[in-house]
Formats: sequence, structure tokens, C-alpha cells
Amino acid sequence: MQDHPAELAWRDGDVPVSTRFDDPYFSLENGLAETRHVFLAGNGLPARFRDGFHIAELGFGTGLNLLATLAAWRAAGIAGRLHFTTFEAFPMPPSDMRRAQGRFAELAPVAAELAPHWQGCAQEIALPDLQFTLITGDARDTLNPWPGTADAWFLDGFSPAKNPELWQPDLMAEVARHTAPGGTAATYTAAGFVRRGLEAAGFSVTRQAGYGRKRHMTVAAKGEA
Repeated sequence: MQDHPAELAWRDGDVPVSTRFDDPYFSLENGLAETRHVFLAGNGLPARFRDGFHIAELGFGTGLNLLATLAAWRAAGIAGRLHFTTFEAFPMPPSDMRRAQGRFAELAPVAAELAPHWQGCAQEIALPDLQFTLITGDARDTLNPWPGTADAWFLDGFSPAKNPELWQPDLMAEVARHTAPGGTAATYTAAGFVRRGLEAAGFSVTRQAGYGRKRHMTVAAKGEA
């Protein structure tokens, strides 16, 4: 049951903005280009893809990151299955997800394939090349008991200035605990307290050129065991 749905307004017709956090769900310039720059390239993808590769995400939002990642996986011709687990406190109604995804014509085939599966609440989707899990609720509560480990993290909560709960050191420590040796994390923000939290959790953290108007972004790597 969806207890805390996303609260939305729309800008430019099809750009969703969270009224709860006063923040858009993706770049007003080009959300798909931002996803590819920050989350895919920031995690060394698609070069690291392999059968069973596991991505975990804080902040599912419109599902754009999933669509872009699955499209990249298929374009790379990887044999096997991609695993994608995402944590979302305020799931977006399926009709709004599809409306937002419609902005990206390049992803239309993948969006259309997944559209019938969306329930707007905790769920799983099993396809021949994708195992997807959406875990709803506050990640500060839901990540700790999660039994999985990720090879790459997409840290995509709303702005740390507006949604600081999703960027606290304790949660970054949980991210690290659920990261495989040699795993990585990437985020669009270069906020100092986020970088320090990732470093305290055991990641090696670097600042790289951001997308669009954002001068910098953050990438992090966990050492091999």
C-alpha cells in the first residue's frame, strides 16, 4: 500500500518537481545526459558490466536511471542479467512516472516495455536481462536489513540542502557496508558533508566535473578485500 506518495508539480509540461522538497527530479537541461554523465560514467559503466552486476540506488524518482541503465546494458550486448535495487520513500504514481519518462524519446522502447509493470509501490520485475526490486520506505530504516551488496551505487536523493536525511554519515556507512569490494558510488552533489561522510565510511572519494551548471560531482570507490 502506498502510504506516502510523491507530491508533484510540473514544469515545462513534463518535468516533475517535488513540492515536498522543492527540487526537480532531474536536470532541467537534459535529464538523460545527466544520468549518463553522473551515474553511468561516474561508476565506470558500461565498461564494468557483467552477468549479475548489481546496481543499488537511493532515490528512484521517475525511474529514469533504471531506463538509461537498462538501455546501456542492452546496447553493450551483455549476456546475462542486470540486478537493480532501488530505495524510495515517496514512490511516484505510475501515470506520473510514464508522463515524466515520455520526455526522453530515445528511451521510449524500454519505457514502453516496463510501463505495464509499474505498481507505484514495493515490487519486483523479472525479465530475461533484468532483476529489479523497488523497496519503499525511509532508507534509514530499509537499507540496514537489506541482504544484498551492490557493485555500484547511484546516490540520487534530492539536494542535500533540501533533503539532508538521505545524505547523513550513518546512511553513507550503510551504503559502504552494502558495497562489494571494488565497488563504487557516484552522485551529482559535491557537498562537503557528503564527501566527508563517504570518506568516513571507508570510500576513496574524488571530485570530478559535474554535468551542466553543476561544476563538480562526487565519485567514490571501495578498496578490494
